[in-house]
Amino acid sequence: MNSTGPLDNPGDETASYAVIGAGPSGLAAARNLQRSGIPWAGYELASGVGGLWDIDGPRSTVYESAHLISSKRTTEFAEFPMRDEVADYPSHRELLAYFRDFASAHDLASGFSFRTEVVSARPSGDGGWIVVSQGPAGRVERRHAGVIAANGTLSEPSVPTFEGSFDGEILHTSAYRSPTVFAGKRVLIIGAGNSGCDIAVDAVHHAASVDLSVRRGYYFVPKYLFGKPSDTLNQGRPLPPRIKQAIDSRVLRAFTGDPVRFGFPQPDYKIYESHPIVNTLVLHHLGHGDLSVQPDIARLDGDGVVFADGSRRAYDVIVLATGYHLHYPFLSPELLRWSGRGSAPDLYLNIFTQEDPNLFVLGMIEASGIGWQGRYEQAELVASYLRARDTAPTAARALEARVAGPRPDLSGGYHYLGLERMSYYVNKDAYRNAVRAETERLH
Repeated sequence: MNSTGPLDNPGDETASYAVIGAGPSGLAAARNLQRSGIPWAGYELASGVGGLWDIDGPRSTVYESAHLISSKRTTEFAEFPMRDEVADYPSHRELLAYFRDFASAHDLASGFSFRTEVVSARPSGDGGWIVVSQGPAGRVERRHAGVIAANGTLSEPSVPTFEGSFDGEILHTSAYRSPTVFAGKRVLIIGAGNSGCDIAVDAVHHAASVDLSVRRGYYFVPKYLFGKPSDTLNQGRPLPPRIKQAIDSRVLRAFTGDPVRFGFPQPDYKIYESHPIVNTLVLHHLGHGDLSVQPDIARLDGDGVVFADGSRRAYDVIVLATGYHLHYPFLSPELLRWSGRGSAPDLYLNIFTQEDPNLFVLGMIEASGIGWQGRYEQAELVASYLRARDTAPTAARALEARVAGPRPDLSGGYHYLGLERMSYYVNKDAYRNAVRAETERLH
């Protein structure tokens, strides 16, 4: 059972930790605090658990055709495997059911105040925290022992500006739900990341034409290799980066061919130095002439777009598949040692800030194959640290010293691109090993 229930009335909850968000990271936080006997109280803007995987949630960014791009066995919580009958790459509906089942199995939902948005969270000055929220009971201020920000990384759209103007419709992928909006229209998708490619594959069945505008090349990974989900191969046996890059590049070329022949630029980086595209259907449709690749945008031009090579094409709809910004609007950036957009907060293991020992961030990691278990292990570390402050204070203080010290190398030897979305990217093996080692030191 939970250590606390939802906070229906204002009050002093100084022993509890505020968990902000009821998606995968928030549920992992609640579960691990529960396991350690640490009081907690959750806040969630939506009407239930699931985070962005609840397509009806007010800040959900999933679309009707959305599925996992990693397989269920590399993504699930280890203590709560997905059922055998669940597809290898589940839909958002199956995932929402999974999170609801997980929450039900451990009685986590009863600890959250739903339809409640955290407006601000700030240190109280006496070691605790004050959380201000807006919900069914109006604006409420409560005291907590600390704050765990688990509100996700994919809710605040990154919307670029372009020279010129466009007469048609412009929408970000965050607002996209169904391909029927493209019926009979000329569509341009800017950006060929995983969402951009998913939407392009959706659009070809409805639109009059579909183009992808890209500025750099990509590596395309099939969901299945040798009859198995591709991310389940070579699990637990990481190869040195250069060897893995050399082998996997050859395997991909054998299975998917060279994307350059379909119009994509040659990648100016090695595989795994940016997140790969787990979608080869887009190559299928390029090979069938259902869509085409265009250069980067030079300017918008009335009923069309002028590209960097000087060519021009007319469109009715432009889709911005341009990603997301990190978004912690309820926290002062100084508390996270964060200079703002274009960068990531300066946090030890992407979790701990040296500005306050009772503030933690969960889920601010991206890595190929890290799954929700990687987030669960983050939460396990936070709970272990909070418990160690009472049971093993010397070990807790040693961790605090490391939080204030140099940042460990979490790249695993890969040289990631210097992009905003890669600023909190880690190598899954290096990261999970580092987190597990810290947890072990606290016991």
